[in-house]
Amino acid sequence: MKTFALFAVSVMLSTPALAEVKVSFIEGAPKDRFVIANSGHCDLASTIVRIDLSTAATGLVFDVTDSGAGVAVYQPFELVSGQNVVRHHSSIADGDTAVTLELDSLASGQSVDFTIDIDDTGGSTETMVAGSEIIGAEVTVTTLGQDYLETMSGQSQAILTISGCAA
Repeated sequence: MKTFALFAVSVMLSTPALAEVKVSFIEGAPKDRFVIANSGHCDLASTIVRIDLSTAATGLVFDVTDSGAGVAVYQPFELVSGQNVVRHHSSIADGDTAVTLELDSLASGQSVDFTIDIDDTGGSTETMVAGSEIIGAEVTVTTLGQDYLETMSGQSQAILTISGCAA
């Protein structure tokens, strides 16, 4: 029994701690929401998160003004949580397809949430984006000089396992 317990402890200690960045899209009215969460077991140092809608098959765009590429109701980009770790975010014009957030850090259990409006320019429900419409949108996380890439799934999320934890 002691041998098994020692083996289990040594396996746990030898397993590297990983961060897991989960980016979720939540369709809402009037505002859609993105949640960027570190659900892993270690903190991330300086991190860049890029969400690119241009790779989704349905022509998704950000609708941030009352004129331009979007339709009907618009909502500007608004940070609603995690503002204290966001160093900078890219400006977003109506019809843009990508947003980049530069984070000072992202601790285990911490999240950054923002609201915005996304419209579907290639489908029948322009003002609502279902899980199947966001499939293929790319999420890139860059930390410690390494890029991690994942596409959004039909569950409206991308999960990226990051091996570079903060010291």
